[in-house]
Amino acid sequence: MFIELAEFLRCPADHEEQSYCVIVPDRMLDRVVRTGSIGCPVCKREYLIVDGAVRFDDVSPVESEAGPAGLPAPEAVQALLGLTGPGGYVVLVGSAAPIAEPLAALLPETHLVTVNPPTTTWSFTSSALFSQARIPLRDSMARGVVVGADSTAEHWLSEGARVLLKGLRLVVLSEDVTVDGVERLAVGDGMWVGRKGQ
Repeated sequence: MFIELAEFLRCPADHEEQSYCVIVPDRMLDRVVRTGSIGCPVCKREYLIVDGAVRFDDVSPVESEAGPAGLPAPEAVQALLGLTGPGGYVVLVGSAAPIAEPLAALLPETHLVTVNPPTTTWSFTSSALFSQARIPLRDSMARGVVVGADSTAEHWLSEGARVLLKGLRLVVLSEDVTVDGVERLAVGDGMWVGRKGQ
């Protein structure tokens, strides 16, 4: 996990106050926290960072051999997100995570965050977060969100919209969805694209 992401993390436990989490790195490589812990000052829960991934619960990641094959081209995802400049964060949820590494090459200086990625997509070029309760990030912090076809339940779509900045785009790797507070822009080729309201 990149150390700069710490200020955007939120505890996934069910409490209203979105306090900053406190990170205690044990082992780092450059700006990447490889082992350590994260604490919530509100509910006092502690979460482990293991092999660079933050484990907000004990649910094991889904073993998958899936890779970028069968997913849209990273160039198409970049175009649908409408991102050209550097900086900020793009969040990829579930089976969209394998796009992270090739997408990173197209978005220099933009940090990628994967949520519940398949184990085969773990990478020290992006931050991996595991949480079955919610996306453990603060409201309105991401420049773009891509939701995989395995995460199209209303809960995950709402979470994707929650962490997205107003006026920016949500891409879902499925056509048959609707997302509250997000205006549909286009549907086709197995994807749905929308813009979060102002």
